[in-house]
Amino acid sequence: MSESEFQLGRQLFYDPILSRDESISCASCHLQATGFTHVDHDLSHGIEGRIGTRNSMALMNLAWNTSFMWDGGVNHIELQALAPISSENEMDSSLKEVVDKLNDSQKYKGLYFNSYKDSLVTGQKTLLALTQFVVMLNSYNSKYDKYIRNEDGGVFTQQEKNGLISFRNHCASCHTEPLFTNNEFHNNGLTLDPYLKDYGRMQITNNVNDSLKFKVPTLRNIQFTPPYMHDGRFESLKAVITHYSSGITHSSTLAENLKNNLKLTHKEEVDLLVFLRTLTDKDFLFNNRFSYPYNN
Repeated sequence: MSESEFQLGRQLFYDPILSRDESISCASCHLQATGFTHVDHDLSHGIEGRIGTRNSMALMNLAWNTSFMWDGGVNHIELQALAPISSENEMDSSLKEVVDKLNDSQKYKGLYFNSYKDSLVTGQKTLLALTQFVVMLNSYNSKYDKYIRNEDGGVFTQQEKNGLISFRNHCASCHTEPLFTNNEFHNNGLTLDPYLKDYGRMQITNNVNDSLKFKVPTLRNIQFTPPYMHDGRFESLKAVITHYSSGITHSSTLAENLKNNLKLTHKEEVDLLVFLRTLTDKDFLFNNRFSYPYNN
């Protein structure tokens, strides 16, 4: 990795040139202040007001992901950007079209030369540069992290400690510390949306045993990343907890540890919500290094 390559990827991430009509960028759905996801609508929006079928995933700590997208349809971080670029409901373009436009840009020819000592833009260089940027979007400085590391600013209140206990007892088998995901796919008991008819992982594997299974998302910065679930159906964390306590739909592929409803008292629910706020990393959310590159 080089600084010039990181900055090239940063420029590409925020540039709508990646979309067919140059109206949306990666950052249109992945805003820094909201954990590099969007919060203004449940399903992602693309060019010409087209609406996708899923809520955008938060981008952080991607180097430790073993697959990408809600259904795991991409298995390598350097290939991930191809999915939104080529999706007709997102950027509706192609890598060739993007490369052609970048090769016509004097600005980018200079940026590519700075990174690769060659001003020729290629698809491989473009995907690599984007990867160099997103792989550095790492969140590890929340109050929770400081508590675990026994650092200043990491003193938990009794309520936060109680919430952590509840979390470890009821949630950590899927949202495993420290990434707060186990990188697996599970059916978490959501009813099938009759309009979207999204069967998740099964659409990739064609295995009925994967029906209604979706990737377990990270809970880091969860306070700032509503709406929740693959289709953005829940507006609040309280609604998420209510789902697990009384709203689970039972089916043959339901995760084993969800076959009995989550049993929390009102106090335990409040404590859990308080704990989840300790996963907020403001150093990450407001890091100028990851923001729009005004100087370019």
